[in-house]
Amino acid sequence: MLVGNADDQRLKSGVTAVLCDPPATAAIAVLGGAPGTRETDLLAPHNTVQTVDAVVLSGGSAFGLDAASGVQAALRDLGRGFPVGSLRIPIVPAAILFDLMNGGDKDWGRFSPYRELGYEAARAAASSFATGSAGAGAGALTATFKGGLGSASTVLANGITVGALVAVNALGSATIGGTRHFWAAPFELDGEFGGIGMPSPWPGDAMLPRLKFREAPAAPVNTTIAVIATDAVLTKAEAKRLAISAHDGFSRALWPSHTPLDGDLVFALSTGAGGKKPLLEDFIDLGVAAAATMARAIARGVHDAAPAENDVKPAWSQASA
Repeated sequence: MLVGNADDQRLKSGVTAVLCDPPATAAIAVLGGAPGTRETDLLAPHNTVQTVDAVVLSGGSAFGLDAASGVQAALRDLGRGFPVGSLRIPIVPAAILFDLMNGGDKDWGRFSPYRELGYEAARAAASSFATGSAGAGAGALTATFKGGLGSASTVLANGITVGALVAVNALGSATIGGTRHFWAAPFELDGEFGGIGMPSPWPGDAMLPRLKFREAPAAPVNTTIAVIATDAVLTKAEAKRLAISAHDGFSRALWPSHTPLDGDLVFALSTGAGGKKPLLEDFIDLGVAAAATMARAIARGVHDAAPAENDVKPAWSQASA
């Protein structure tokens, strides 16, 4: 599984593509109230197509759905896709976040740039990739700081690996009250997002929701979109359950999450490369790891964001200790 980013810093937006070779079993769980998606109905367990060639996370709101066409074109160049007679149709579900009001120049003319950004992201796919202000996280925001693209992984005791990739653009905040401490701090490993732990004393405003439309007089510009992937052998129904479990990581890392103004969703991918079919008790452990790994990835997306010209929110790195 490879990840590629393409972004335009003047636009303050971009695309992240996750390429699956061979195709991966996939599912989706949508718990936010304002999602934007393409080709996600086919991921239901009862529908015919069992695997996907890629999934796409994109900025641009509904314009960003064009990114999947670019990724599809790149895969077609490679001869990839679901066979239909003599043809191959790349299966590329996609999700978008709203980053149209983040200080970037969106005067792109007749056609949006997202199809080409999608193509570039697919062509750039590799085993290593940038996080923070990159790809789908290039223009992401939270209520308090810039958002961004984050990733994390966990290897379970039984050898199964789970990894999370997330573009954090939440209505709420990844940090506690007015502090720079992350809600996900209990899950942090090796100081991966600052190593500052929980605040002490506990701030009196911690439980007060910090929301974009309260922090600044602008329309809400939201949605956190993610991928949870594993090398375990899962059915589509089990992948759906894994995606649901990963949403617990949203709840651990963002306050609030899953609001009517967020399109929060998680794609789940099972490559089966590890060759292990989890038993029921193993699957519970896998779900726990998915939630913790997702929480870490969300915090890392905010932590890794970089300051840039015309920003409407500060980067986490600019906050005073």
